[in-house]
Amino acid sequence: MRSRTEVRRHGRALGRIRLRGSILTALVACAWTAVFAAPAIAETGGTSTPGSGPSGEATLQDGLAVAPTDAPNRVINAIEAANEIVKGHDYCMGGGHARWKSKCYDCSGTVSYALHGGRMLDSPLPSGSLEDWGEKGKGDWITVYANSGHAYAVIAGLRLDTSMTDGKGPGWSDEMRSSRGYKKRHFKDGY
Repeated sequence: MRSRTEVRRHGRALGRIRLRGSILTALVACAWTAVFAAPAIAETGGTSTPGSGPSGEATLQDGLAVAPTDAPNRVINAIEAANEIVKGHDYCMGGGHARWKSKCYDCSGTVSYALHGGRMLDSPLPSGSLEDWGEKGKGDWITVYANSGHAYAVIAGLRLDTSMTDGKGPGWSDEMRSSRGYKKRHFKDGY
């Protein structure tokens, strides 16, 4: 017959074994998920989830941009913001300038909304002012094209514009337009 001390020690040892077994089971489950379930999750895409698009350039899916896998957070946030307004918002002169959320957007209001989403702009700018926004030249991820009469942006290889796109307002296109007559600007740090 065992003493009380022996019974307690035996019980503690069994508890440690059960705990170690539970931890091992949890680790095996996590490893299984990482190996087998993660690729299935990644294939489901989304509008701009990191890891959902091809590396380097965004793609279009039902009129919305899908961010590339290697896009920085500011770029992903700019794409997500633009996706909020590309469907269901018409074009109107001055739209998006009185307040961020508007029933309609003009060209510079559209570009401003995306830049604001990426934390690159505090208040909307008209197209003429976008000619002087940021730094000169093309960015690695985002380039704003602006002149005194129009503005559009190319974000991760897709054009965000209010003309030459599907629909009557802001939209994405994978077809580029001539940049002749536009100043090219980008956010600091090469964005």
